[in-house]
Amino acid sequence: MRINWSNFDWVSVFLYVLLVFFGWVNICSASSANTEIISFFDLSHFYGKQALWIGLGIVMIIMLLSLDAKFFERFSGLIYILAILSLVLVLIIGQKISGARSWFSFGGMSIQPSEFVKAATALALAKYVGDLNTNITRFNHQLRAFFIIGLPAFLILLQPDAGSALVFSALLFSLYREGVTGIYFFVGFLAIGLFLATLYLGAFYVCIGVFLVQLLVYYFSNKKSKTRMFFVAAFMVMAAYVYSVSYVFYNVFEQHHRDRIHVVLGLKKDSRGIGYNTIQSEIAIGSGGWWGRGWQQGTQTRGGFVPEQHTDYIFSAVGEEWGFIGSAATVIVFIALILRIIYVSERQKTQFNRVYGYSIASIFFVHFFVNIGMVIGLLPTVGIPLPFFSYGGSGLWAFTILLFIFLKLDLHRLD
Repeated sequence: MRINWSNFDWVSVFLYVLLVFFGWVNICSASSANTEIISFFDLSHFYGKQALWIGLGIVMIIMLLSLDAKFFERFSGLIYILAILSLVLVLIIGQKISGARSWFSFGGMSIQPSEFVKAATALALAKYVGDLNTNITRFNHQLRAFFIIGLPAFLILLQPDAGSALVFSALLFSLYREGVTGIYFFVGFLAIGLFLATLYLGAFYVCIGVFLVQLLVYYFSNKKSKTRMFFVAAFMVMAAYVYSVSYVFYNVFEQHHRDRIHVVLGLKKDSRGIGYNTIQSEIAIGSGGWWGRGWQQGTQTRGGFVPEQHTDYIFSAVGEEWGFIGSAATVIVFIALILRIIYVSERQKTQFNRVYGYSIASIFFVHFFVNIGMVIGLLPTVGIPLPFFSYGGSGLWAFTILLFIFLKLDLHRLD
């Protein structure tokens, strides 16, 4: 099949190259603390290995673009099943790293299957929603879509890897675009808000607040009997939920999850323990000022004061060495890529392409938002990498696959 490369979305490719290159530049700095860079391709250092992953990623892009665009839709179900099997298998024979059994190890290389499952789940969801027999506005069809999203998330929670499992909630945004009611988002955000408020204020005061808010809403409503009964039922459900928070928090959550949430809420000071990474990250970013200290000139970065800086905390290196201007430019490029994907999604001729496009835009957004929020201390620390920046072959390849499958679909949207 002859390819008309004039239809290829070179804007997205340009933004991708910018992010990958700048990410590698910052990995060079963050992973060479107290050492001098002799060769950028030295495989004994993280930056050399990342260069190798980038090179192999280019090969992967060529392979993806050489496939028939219909391949991804035709075999989406099989790809999803294989992805689920990989999650089951990693629970059995996977290597345990940092308390989570999330990795397959082959000699000196490790692969994290949960990163690749995101693309498989996005394809399966797009296939199901785009099917002629699916009406996603119907509740029973929504349940099936939720199952497609929830199954891999549940298996990843068993590893346990709450951060990676959280990312799958992003796929709800693509369902919202296709007509699913926004009540799911309202209930989700309400549950999170009540959960955090209960930890901060206590169940009794939160219930009082809920009662007063409902009383105010009821006062301005039509005050019908059915409305009154609805408010009473809603209050009872929320009160039961609020009083269950303490049990869930102290009996279901792991200790490190509790500590991180306490630190973010200001209920606990732990400058040498669980809060150390975030505090050092904030110091690094704050020391960068407007223009930054310059590449490889950051004292926090060069001194290795920020643990795991080349992975989840890579944005702190950006803030210290490139300052507010460099950080803002990075954020702008990320947002530009996400908005570009949404724009390209809207011009698709098939629902499969559109749902997949919105799915990857949502995945990128959650990774970007949660990671940076974590690094600057606004969100609890979770293991979510910054796309194209954080060190690691699995993450880089998975994000590359997500994006270039979509660009391949877009390339043939008029076929």
